Amino acid sequence: MSARIDRRDDVKPERGAQEYGDVEFADPVNNKYPIDNPKHIRAAWSYINHQDNAAKYDKDEVETIKKRIVKAAKKHDIEIQADAKD
Repeated sequence: MSARIDRRDDVKPERGAQEYGDVEFADPVNNKYPIDNPKHIRAAWSYINHQDNAAKYDKDEVETIKKRIVKAAKKHDIEIQADAKD
Protein backbone atom coordinates (compact mmCIF):
# COMPACT_ATOMS: atom_id res chain seq x y z
CA MET A 1 0.00 0.00 0.00
CA SER A 2 1.29 3.45 -0.84
CA ALA A 3 2.03 5.93 1.91
CA ARG A 4 -0.28 8.86 2.40
CA ILE A 5 1.44 12.12 1.48
CA ASP A 6 0.90 14.94 3.94
CA ARG A 7 0.14 18.54 3.04
CA ARG A 8 3.33 20.61 3.19
CA ASP A 9 3.25 24.06 4.77
CA ASP A 10 5.95 25.35 2.39
CA VAL A 11 3.93 24.63 -0.78
CA LYS A 12 0.96 26.24 -2.46
CA PRO A 13 -0.80 23.43 -4.36
CA GLU A 14 -2.77 25.90 -6.46
CA ARG A 15 0.53 27.09 -7.95
CA GLY A 16 1.23 23.64 -9.41
CA ALA A 17 -2.26 23.49 -10.87
CA GLN A 18 -1.87 26.97 -12.38
CA GLU A 19 1.55 26.20 -13.82
CA TYR A 20 0.82 22.72 -15.22
CA GLY A 21 -2.95 22.57 -15.54
CA ASP A 22 -5.07 19.54 -14.85
CA VAL A 23 -2.31 16.92 -14.99
CA GLU A 24 -1.30 13.94 -12.90
CA PHE A 25 1.23 14.64 -10.15
CA ALA A 26 3.41 12.14 -8.29
CA ASP A 27 2.51 14.20 -5.20
CA PRO A 28 -1.13 15.09 -5.85
CA VAL A 29 -1.66 16.51 -2.35
CA ASN A 30 0.80 19.35 -2.95
CA ASN A 31 0.66 19.31 -6.78
CA LYS A 32 4.38 18.58 -7.04
CA TYR A 33 6.22 16.47 -9.63
CA PRO A 34 3.97 16.42 -12.71
CA ILE A 35 4.12 13.08 -14.51
CA ASP A 36 1.96 13.71 -17.57
CA ASN A 37 4.64 13.58 -20.29
CA PRO A 38 8.22 12.31 -20.77
CA LYS A 39 9.82 15.70 -20.11
CA HIS A 40 7.96 16.12 -16.83
CA ILE A 41 8.61 12.51 -15.80
CA ARG A 42 12.36 12.88 -16.29
CA ALA A 43 12.34 16.19 -14.41
CA ALA A 44 10.26 14.74 -11.55
CA TRP A 45 12.69 11.84 -11.21
CA SER A 46 15.66 14.16 -11.19
CA TYR A 47 14.14 16.49 -8.60
CA ILE A 48 12.91 13.83 -6.16
CA ASN A 49 16.38 12.28 -6.22
CA HIS A 50 17.96 15.53 -4.99
CA GLN A 51 18.57 15.17 -1.29
CA ASP A 52 17.22 18.64 -0.45
CA ASN A 53 13.92 17.90 -2.22
CA ALA A 54 13.51 14.42 -0.77
CA ALA A 55 14.27 15.76 2.72
CA LYS A 56 10.97 17.67 2.64
CA TYR A 57 9.12 14.35 2.83
CA ASP A 58 9.09 11.33 5.11
CA LYS A 59 10.96 8.30 3.76
CA ASP A 60 7.76 6.42 2.96
CA GLU A 61 6.36 9.44 1.13
CA VAL A 62 9.50 9.59 -1.05
CA GLU A 63 9.08 5.90 -1.86
CA THR A 64 5.47 6.50 -2.88
CA ILE A 65 6.42 9.45 -5.09
CA LYS A 66 9.21 7.43 -6.73
CA LYS A 67 6.88 4.49 -7.38
CA ARG A 68 4.41 6.81 -9.09
CA ILE A 69 7.15 8.32 -11.25
CA VAL A 70 8.47 4.87 -12.22
CA LYS A 71 4.93 3.75 -13.09
CA ALA A 72 4.43 6.83 -15.28
CA ALA A 73 7.80 6.24 -16.96
CA LYS A 74 6.78 2.70 -17.85
CA LYS A 75 3.42 3.93 -19.14
CA HIS A 76 5.17 6.45 -21.41
CA ASP A 77 7.81 3.87 -22.40
CA ILE A 78 10.76 5.90 -21.16
CA GLU A 79 13.75 4.70 -19.20
CA ILE A 80 14.87 6.20 -15.95
CA GLN A 81 17.44 4.84 -13.54
CA ALA A 82 15.17 3.26 -10.98
CA ASP A 83 18.06 2.66 -8.60
CA ALA A 84 18.97 6.32 -8.11
CA LYS A 85 20.18 7.16 -4.62
CA ASP A 86 18.07 9.16 -2.19
